[in-house]
Amino acid sequence: MRISVELTLSPLQDDFETPVIAFIKKLRDSGLTVLENPLSTQVFGGYNEVMELLNSEIKESFENLDHVVLTMKMVKSDRSEYEPHF
Repeated sequence: MRISVELTLSPLQDDFETPVIAFIKKLRDSGLTVLENPLSTQVFGGYNEVMELLNSEIKESFENLDHVVLTMKMVKSDRSEYEPHF
């Protein structure tokens, strides 16, 4: 089963960029399809691979940050090739 996940990691601290950049770099290094825009990061791939990656990287971020919010949306399908038809 293929999935698409949209994530926004929001450290609640003055230096928020450093942990966000580290989080995104770990996602990029996974070999999965990762797309970024100014508001979120999307990860696409097989359910087990994506969820294993997210489980470890979210846990690491939560362990390393005192206050952090993670917003996540999941879709059951790989939407990485989506282009609007209008």
